[in-house]
This record gives sequence, C-alpha cells and structure tokens, in this order.
Amino acid sequence: MTTTPKPAPSAKKTKEAQEAQDAAALRPIPEFEGVHDVWPRGDRLRAVRSAAATYRERFVQQGRIRAVRSFDIAAAPYPTRFGFHGAALAVNPFVSIVNRMLVVQFDGFDGEPKTLVWEPTVAAGTAQAPFYAQLKRLAGDFLTEHVFARYYQDPNTVLPSCGLRPEDVDFVSFDHLHVQDVRMIMGSTSTIPGERAPREALFPRARLLVHRRELGTFASTHPMQWAWYVDGGMDGVPPERVTAFDGDVELGVGVSLLWTPGHTDGNHSLVLNTPDGVWVSSENGISADNWQPELSRIPGVRRHAAFYGHEVVPNANTLEDSLDQYDSMVKEKTLADPSRRDPRWLQILPSSELAPFKRHWPVVPSFVHGGLNYGELSPAGGGR
Repeated sequence: MTTTPKPAPSAKKTKEAQEAQDAAALRPIPEFEGVHDVWPRGDRLRAVRSAAATYRERFVQQGRIRAVRSFDIAAAPYPTRFGFHGAALAVNPFVSIVNRMLVVQFDGFDGEPKTLVWEPTVAAGTAQAPFYAQLKRLAGDFLTEHVFARYYQDPNTVLPSCGLRPEDVDFVSFDHLHVQDVRMIMGSTSTIPGERAPREALFPRARLLVHRRELGTFASTHPMQWAWYVDGGMDGVPPERVTAFDGDVELGVGVSLLWTPGHTDGNHSLVLNTPDGVWVSSENGISADNWQPELSRIPGVRRHAAFYGHEVVPNANTLEDSLDQYDSMVKEKTLADPSRRDPRWLQILPSSELAPFKRHWPVVPSFVHGGLNYGELSPAGGGR
C-alpha cells in the first residue's frame, strides 16, 4: 500500500500561521495608543506621563516575572559629551560603558513559561560599527582594547553558567540596534566578510523582537545615524527568525516592551515587575544621573538641568529626536519604582551603564544599582 505525501503548507499559510503566533505572543498596550501623535509638544509630554501612570496601575496587577539575572558582557569606550548631552564637565574625553545582558523568565499569555535574553551583545560585532572601527584606527589598539575596553564574558557562555541551554531561549531583543551585528546572534544564510561560513544562531529557537521602525532604520540609515549601525548587520538573517512589532506591547506576565523613541526611531525599553517592584532597562541614559539630574554629583549635570528646567538629561549620540527622547525618559521614570537600597533613586537600569572607573573622574556615577537577581533561572522556565 502506498500513501500520497501531504503537500507542504503554502508560503501564505505559513506566514499566516506565524502572524497568528506573533499576535498571541505580543499584546498591544491600549493606554499608549495615540499619545505620540498629540500636538503641541507640551501636551504630548503630559499625555505620555498620564498614559504611563495609568498603564502602571494595570501592569503591576498582572503579576510578576518568574526570574531575572543580569550579566556584564564587556566595557567599551564612549565619548563623555554624548553620555550627558554635553552637560558633564570632564577631564577625560572618553568614559567606558558596560554592556549588560539580562536573562528573564516569565509566564507567556499562552500559559507556557518563556525565556527572554535582553541585550546579548557580541563584542566582535560591535567593533565593526563605523564609530568603533574609526576610533580604533585613530586611537590604536592599546587605548581602545586595553584602556577603555574590558571583556567579562560572551553571551554564549552565560546560559551554561546558570544551567540553561541555548535552545531554552524563546525571545531575543535589544532596546535598539546600535553597534549590533545581528548575524552573529540570530544566524545568517550569508557569510560575513573575512569568515569562511555563515554564522549559526546563538539561540537556535529564539525569535528576535524588534520595533518595525528600527528595522527600517537598519535597512536605510540617514547620515546622522550611519556611524552607529553595522553595515550589512542584518544580511541573510532568516525573516522567520524576526518578529517586528509596532508601538508598545506586553510580552507576558510582568514583562513589557515599551516604545521609547528619540534615541533611535525604533527604540524600546524593557519593563519588568519583580518582588522589589517595577524595573526599567534602557539606554536613554548611561547612568542614574541621566534620569535624575537633580541628585547628580557629576560636575555640570545638575546645574545644566536646573538652568534649562529639564527633569532628565538624555544620552545623546545621534539626536534623532531629542524631544521624543525626553518624553520617553519621563515615560520610564513614571513606571519605575524607588530603589529599595536608596528610595531617592528610581529602579532604571541602563542597558549600557557608565563604569565607576577612577580614570573617569570626575565623571563617575552618583548611584549604581548593580545587577538584577530575582528568583531561580531554570530550563523549565523556557517551556521545556
């Protein structure tokens, strides 16, 4: 007896099935609908602040994440004048910022446990961004690789250290794609110049969650954006490994990705509900001082904010839209809870944080949260 093989599903059906799966994984947040279109700009800021306060009440009632743990990946040089929008009075023209990766486990809306890896930066890819490639040519290997840079661990070594496998990861995301070579993380069908074979994905089951506007920027960068995006960094990344979203979305119980435009058009921030309250992770600032300049001990930052009547001082390397970035930082501040260690400071964790190195003096952070460590990471947290 012979059987006729079933025909393979059409591309249309496969796409429809994937779109349905994506819709089940990401829920739009109605509280923020239309707030970024409010005019004039003073009214928009008030609308953003009000929507964040309203959403916060609902968000905290939905429940907490299962676990989260942070890992320092690498420290990289960064111009001091960018970090505080030119406000910091500095001796050294460069500081170092530490790229931090988070592993988050939570319950999805489908009832299954999920694992998200946030900011798994691959240092080799970062070095190919035009800004860092040119800085290395100008300053030399010693300064860029041995003075301002430090390497702590690679993303692919983090999971085994906490009992997880790469295939346990469901989602990968970055607040934006500055200096990221996505091929080195999500895999590619094309070969990176200078390498012998296409890259395999670090996390073979994971989907990249990225704002649709960030994908558009990566595809066609403006000259003001060019220095920070890796040329060809999305080439050959399988489309089925990428989930693009619009606006603000909830990923699961205690986990949201909030659209925070300004630093880049598609910037988004991670919001987590933990036993210590709400945390926000973002690169809209590189230090707690950016969000609360009135408490800053960095020379110039507090005075700058007071002189201009600003409640935040943005991290400003591209200035795609400084007014939007200001509003986004207020959005983050409204959601974050006070720190249990020092209630004067809000629980906003820079995804790339100003390192407290003595050589940066006097530009050293006034307050450092340190890492996040709640609950126990488990392979079961990835739904297997």
